[in-house]
Amino acid sequence: MKYGFFLFVSTIFLILTGYVLARSCQALPLKYGIRTIFTAIFTILFVIMMASFLFGNVFSPALSKAVTFVGYTFLIVVSYLFISFLLVDVIRLLNYALHFAPAGMHLFRFWALIGSLVIIIPVLITGNYNFNHPKLVQLNLSTEKPLKNKEVKIIAASDIHLGNSIDKKMLQKYVRLINAQHPDIVFLLGDVTDRSVDRVIEQDMQTELKAIKAPLGVYAISGNHEYYSGKPAEIAKYLRASGITVLHDSACLVDNSFYVIGRDDRTNSQRKSLSELVKNLDNDHPKILLDHQPFNLEEAERNNIDLQLSGHTHNGQIFPGNLIVKSVYELAYGYLKKGKTQYYVSSGLGLWGPQYRIGTQSELVEIRLKY
Repeated sequence: MKYGFFLFVSTIFLILTGYVLARSCQALPLKYGIRTIFTAIFTILFVIMMASFLFGNVFSPALSKAVTFVGYTFLIVVSYLFISFLLVDVIRLLNYALHFAPAGMHLFRFWALIGSLVIIIPVLITGNYNFNHPKLVQLNLSTEKPLKNKEVKIIAASDIHLGNSIDKKMLQKYVRLINAQHPDIVFLLGDVTDRSVDRVIEQDMQTELKAIKAPLGVYAISGNHEYYSGKPAEIAKYLRASGITVLHDSACLVDNSFYVIGRDDRTNSQRKSLSELVKNLDNDHPKILLDHQPFNLEEAERNNIDLQLSGHTHNGQIFPGNLIVKSVYELAYGYLKKGKTQYYVSSGLGLWGPQYRIGTQSELVEIRLKY
């Protein structure tokens, strides 16, 4: 199945890049070999992009990170140029019918290309800044259960995607950021790793993971990328060896005060139902559910969950992706309350693929929960 998906995605990329290359060549002048130079550079960047997809886990970590950055940057530029040229073609077709600009349309593609590149460059710079400077989202929440006059400070990080783009150095930065908040407990909400646990082991990220400090512990769940790696059990073993409690369709009573329930990712069609996970839990204690993908929110409400924390969506990561995920999920990003159940879906601390947040923001979530 994954090979069929790769073939499908590769075909889309070929169509997209072919269209952009053709339209760019039509827009550029013939003199001075400009088209030839552009085509050569475009082809080299396309090869780098495909190499990052196919061989990202084969190259050395440093080479892999460089190739991945260049390849994914090229993909973003091509994607935005595709949108630009598509709009240009629509306008040109309308002009053929309505003749509203008969004299100037032969230069329209050229100036659209130049204008698009002028816009894309600062957008990329801003997007990379948004990725490299995560914001701290702070929430003050309380449960509907009888108050015990207690408060727990939660730090939640989703979608770190450790591997090529998010390497050991970046993890060190994330750990410092987490520890600077002095959390009582830390939740890693799935997709802790990206494609392969081998890249994480190779960079010895266990040292950094062990450095996360929280007196009530660090808890993690699986995301879809743990399954995409083909080695979810090996990833869980590595995290446990790093001092992290991995909740795999299980619940844990923390500090004799509240439950943390960790669902396996819905990629596993055999995962337990939420009702099965909570059936033997004491309803006098608050229940915090960690579920990577925020589907079927009503299930948490039906099972008297006090707080559900999710990630996965990245809030679309790159515009217009944020508009797309809003149409797919009831809650694609942010806070929601349904009945007595509260939900927060994080945009993620790390990211998948290109190191840009365009129209979105990397974030770490701090929740002060009174119960």
